[in-house]
Amino acid sequence: MKRNTLKRLGGLALLAALGLAGAAQAQTKLKWAHVYEVSEAYHKQALWAAEEIKKRTNGKYQIEVFPASTLGKETDINQGLTLGTVDIIYTGMAFAGRTYPPMSIASGPFIFRDFSHWQAFRNGPIFKELAQQYEVKSGGHHIAGYTYYGQRHLTANKIVQKPDDMKGMKLRVPDAPLMMMFPKAVGANPTPIAFAEVYLALQNGTVDAQENPLPTIDAKKFYEVQKYIVLTGHITESLVTIVGSGTWSKLSADEKKVFGDVLWEASNTATQEIVAAENALVGEFEKRGKTVVKVDRGPFIQAVQKAVTAPDAPWPKELYDRVQAVK
Repeated sequence: MKRNTLKRLGGLALLAALGLAGAAQAQTKLKWAHVYEVSEAYHKQALWAAEEIKKRTNGKYQIEVFPASTLGKETDINQGLTLGTVDIIYTGMAFAGRTYPPMSIASGPFIFRDFSHWQAFRNGPIFKELAQQYEVKSGGHHIAGYTYYGQRHLTANKIVQKPDDMKGMKLRVPDAPLMMMFPKAVGANPTPIAFAEVYLALQNGTVDAQENPLPTIDAKKFYEVQKYIVLTGHITESLVTIVGSGTWSKLSADEKKVFGDVLWEASNTATQEIVAAENALVGEFEKRGKTVVKVDRGPFIQAVQKAVTAPDAPWPKELYDRVQAVK
């Protein structure tokens, strides 16, 4: 009797061990890369999404988030999706536009009137069409989230109140062709520099100025090495959350729904946090002794009109008109 019991217990232990081995084999580790600081809403929501996906897939998918350019610059992580070295990324629409140029309209200067206009675009059919076309052109990279990044403003060591004040200014921009459009239109000298290197470039005078949303200016501490924050609001910027084709194609229909639901919810929450931060930061910068310059955006809008409607713009005029018509 004892021998039979021992055999039975031994058999159960073997089955348990095999079960654990099977579970371990079934577990899939994924890498999520981005260039933003750990203090920013994007990173916090990426961590939440990673944990939520793990829960909703019963531990099958374990996502490790790599912030602050630890897996490379924005160009590198976009390439990583295709190479399969990363599985999920945040990236700006201008970078996604390298694969499908019309996508970049959402990073064009003065394309959106305000946050409400951007939000209507985000939740409407035009964005969905662009995301679908991007997926086709990229060979299956899937856009699963779309986050508000904020209005891009200028920081500089000289006061800027009108486009002429930017003539000859060495302005740091992201390394994406579209980001040259605004500085060229106002006579500045666009200078592409990797995001992780901007603070040092400002500090040592490699560039005179940079442009980013207020929460990013705060998180990256650009205000420490710049005298003026100029509220040009020249681009209403946004980030897409992209799941690489190699990863997306392996998900079951149920898993795709989990990833889609969670990543979209994370982008909703991060959007709300960024809006709240934008609203609070003008006063906060003034409390820190920074000079915040409110400009008449009209002359800046006029300066870019020719470029955003030109035949050689990355998007067709018909798409520009459709976006302008969004209410």
